[in-house]
Amino acid sequence: MLEKTTRMNYLYDFYYSLLTPKQQSYMSLYYLDDYSLGEIAEEYDVSRQAVYDNIKRTEAMLEEYEEKLLLFHKFQERVRLLNQVKVLLKEENPSKQVLSEAVAELEKLD
Repeated sequence: MLEKTTRMNYLYDFYYSLLTPKQQSYMSLYYLDDYSLGEIAEEYDVSRQAVYDNIKRTEAMLEEYEEKLLLFHKFQERVRLLNQVKVLLKEENPSKQVLSEAVAELEKLD
């Protein structure tokens, strides 16, 4: 569950501007502020089921956006490559070839 929450938080960060204000609010309350479905329903004077349905639809939309745009995937790759470069730079004589390859991979992500 924690892994899904973390993923949804990242997807929300990357794609929130593509969501409606209501979707933004529900997702923010549910994932960022840790509100329960009942608390969100009470806040908006709707049923718990309506909140659940909206959140599930929004999660699916965020996954679709990621499938098409790959912003989160590219972010993860950048982090991985930057960590690789940091490790290489800590070596006494880092390989210029390996560093160049890592930089080239970073450039391909854009």
